Amino acid sequence: MPRTTAFAIALVLLLSGPGRGTAQEDYRRALSFESPGLVGWSGGPAETLSLDSVFVQGGRYAGRINRDRESELEFSSFGMTLPVTFSGETLELRGWLRTDGVTGFAGLWLRQDGRSGSVQFDNMQSRNLRGSTEWTEYRISLPLDERARTVVLGAILVGEGTAWVDDLELLVDGIPASDAPPFVAVLSAVDLDDEFDDGSRVEARDLTPTQVENLTLLGRIWGFVKYHHPRITGGTVNWDYELFRILPSLLDARDRMSARVILEEWLEDLGDPDSCGRCAVLPADAHLSPDIDWIGDRGLLGDEVSGRLELIYNRRPANLEHYYVSHEPGVGNPLFLNEATYRDQPLPDAGFRLLALYRYWNIIEYWFPYRDVIGENWIDVLFDFVPRVMAASTVDEYRLTLTELITRINDTHANLRADSNPQPPRGSAELPVVLRFVEDEAVVTGFSHPVRGPATGLRIGDVIGAIDGRSVDSLVTAWRPFYPASNQAARLRNIALNLTRGEPGEIEITGTRLDGPFSLSAERVSSVEVDLRAGLTHDLPGETFQLLSDEVAYLKLSSVVAADVANYVNAAADADVLVVDIRNYPSAFMVFALGGRLVTEPTEFARFTIGDASNPGAFSWTFPLTLAPLQPNFSGAVVILVDETSLSQAEYTTMALRAAPNAIVVGSTTAGADGNVSGIPLPGGITTLISGIGVFYPDGTPTQRIGIVPDLEVSPTIAGIREGRDEVLEAGVSYVLGREFRLPDR
Repeated sequence: MPRTTAFAIALVLLLSGPGRGTAQEDYRRALSFESPGLVGWSGGPAETLSLDSVFVQGGRYAGRINRDRESELEFSSFGMTLPVTFSGETLELRGWLRTDGVTGFAGLWLRQDGRSGSVQFDNMQSRNLRGSTEWTEYRISLPLDERARTVVLGAILVGEGTAWVDDLELLVDGIPASDAPPFVAVLSAVDLDDEFDDGSRVEARDLTPTQVENLTLLGRIWGFVKYHHPRITGGTVNWDYELFRILPSLLDARDRMSARVILEEWLEDLGDPDSCGRCAVLPADAHLSPDIDWIGDRGLLGDEVSGRLELIYNRRPANLEHYYVSHEPGVGNPLFLNEATYRDQPLPDAGFRLLALYRYWNIIEYWFPYRDVIGENWIDVLFDFVPRVMAASTVDEYRLTLTELITRINDTHANLRADSNPQPPRGSAELPVVLRFVEDEAVVTGFSHPVRGPATGLRIGDVIGAIDGRSVDSLVTAWRPFYPASNQAARLRNIALNLTRGEPGEIEITGTRLDGPFSLSAERVSSVEVDLRAGLTHDLPGETFQLLSDEVAYLKLSSVVAADVANYVNAAADADVLVVDIRNYPSAFMVFALGGRLVTEPTEFARFTIGDASNPGAFSWTFPLTLAPLQPNFSGAVVILVDETSLSQAEYTTMALRAAPNAIVVGSTTAGADGNVSGIPLPGGITTLISGIGVFYPDGTPTQRIGIVPDLEVSPTIAGIREGRDEVLEAGVSYVLGREFRLPDR
């Protein structure tokens, strides 16, 4: 996960239970911090939160957050959970903040939670409120989401320092939330089934080979029925809880034949679907067809079970509606808005752990557009993880097991997001240096703190060979199963960000530098003290647009402003070469705004595949996307720079820009994960992501896992890092100019 989002994700997952909302007549008093003892407030760590009667904005008290180097966690927050009892268009949190010596950031925060977790969120991180400030009013506005059932709000402090908060107000369409029109929730049949709200009643046990086989088959059948039977797709059955009703008897089945009988009775009780008036037809030209041959395997299922599954499949209607999945309008990536998170169970019991496995496995089976390039037989993964999920007896074991499962789909977008992540290495501190794998070595390429970084004794260009006696190679091998990535370049990028993480204190570093081997002790510092953005981009420092010479213009997309695109192109008009640096994540959507200024005629650059609600597991082609020419237009050579930091939108942007007639892509393998992301809620308050649509070139050439293949492959070298050179940029410009180009000294 990009480190810049760590605090946002942690806060999204903090206080994420349904909570106990303060009554309407009381919560306005609590928001003003006039209730004694912080009544109505939660959050933590508790020792960092208090009431203050000295610095107040109004009334007698203000809320106070005070953190120092000894404080637990990386942030503290006040939080209050309120039920959504109001309706309207816009939800607004207003409040006053005062700060003193804040090293990270302070802010108000506002979150809306639905059945599947957070649906709207803002914590003012982008406003960068830090240092010392006097009382100032701040506001956060979010669309009032129709999926929201609770609102969680408060104040946050990341890093060290003190923040005061006072006189909070929650408004709907400009009026107090307590005075807004009432909201009346309509409960579905799924919501009304509460039999297993307190647990699945399935106990963990050591599984026999027969039980593993039976549970694997159950997971496959359960998922098939979930996405094909109209009773389930229509939301009239709580399919999670139906799993818990069959699990005990299936676990007790002595053999496969006994399991078949149980499955036959289960499907018979569910009932056959009615005949479809207009039945679904699998598109003949689908890019990816569902894997449903197994439902006809009588040897595996028996005649009765196989026949019922075939009937369910053949009677799926053409307009099949889904309770558990929908698709983003205008885009097509799947949405899992009605999947419950069961976030009140940090360690779900054995039944809920199996539910997590079955849910995730079947979402990949039916709604992941890159199922065909996972790289292994997906059913084998289900078989492998059934006993492992059952045996996960601690929160960390459960989350690590799910992380390994998620890693198996080989998608850089896939990460486990929870209130605590056991991904190794664990700890709240790191060396204040930037590492990058160059020539397969972990190399120091910069510092994440201007003073404490150089004070470690490490130098730019140092090769780290071992940390506390463990070789970097052995660490990479040990951690590989816990770093989801489409390819090794993306995995090493993420491992490099965390390689020195651990608890505060000294660590031993050995390695090599220009003058030979070295060994030193260096001090880890708290992660909140370092620049978490350092190393996330490999573009040039300085302005967004630069003239590198009379012939060469440079534009980096990490800080690009959409409204200024025409100005950038005009400024580059007299240059022979425009370098577009996408060794970063674009700060604005540049596909059409910039791409259209590099072509002189309509030019196709990509096409998508999207899922089919009536044919789960099928993915069909959309029409190609086309760049339309725009003015002003750049007619010179275009050099597009990419590397392992180029992910998702960066890769999509590269696809568009390389369609220009005079464009060349220069660099190395990109992250290999393209397509709008879809969130998957899992039991235990966990969320993960997948690439939700397939992204291809117009001729059908894939990008997933492969990444953007450069026209000219150039990677940095250790020698180049030591010399401070940008070898990728220099090689690309030299190639199009036909002579050597070197960046001027900076």
